[in-house]
Amino acid sequence: MEKATFAGGCFWCMVSPFEELPGIGGVVSGYSGGHVENPTYEQVKTGTTGHFEVVEITYDPELFPYERLLELFWQQIDPTDPDGQFQDRGPQYRTAIFYHNEKQKELAEKSKQAMAESGKFKKPIVTLIEPAATFYPAEDYHQDYHKKNKQHYKEDREKSGRDEFINEYW
Repeated sequence: MEKATFAGGCFWCMVSPFEELPGIGGVVSGYSGGHVENPTYEQVKTGTTGHFEVVEITYDPELFPYERLLELFWQQIDPTDPDGQFQDRGPQYRTAIFYHNEKQKELAEKSKQAMAESGKFKKPIVTLIEPAATFYPAEDYHQDYHKKNKQHYKEDREKSGRDEFINEYW
């Protein structure tokens, strides 16, 4: 099993696209990329810790290749927004691919280039590609939020604009 780490705005919305696919061992919501050890949600949401809200995916590359994870990742985000995602604004909601090895880095850069050359977007692709940093799991109430708080999750996602964007571009 290997790890993949993606920042795609609100981590609640980044779990379900990946979680029940063959070869996916688990998806954990958390924080990465910042300068504060063991940050809390309250700290990260201020936008001052340097962390991104991320999902860490454990996967079997034989059953679900990293390239497929990248393809799914791009289809969940607006890669042209440097200031957050949809209704979630601030540096903690920016998009990024955190690579765990050189092969992931190479594949991420190749996929970003392909996205830029696709003509799908009028603005530049601003999703960052960075080395994986320490991953801190989010608090328990954030894990599987879409299952534990179905109604609130549904309402939040509907008003976010994410699904309209996905439907328009994908």
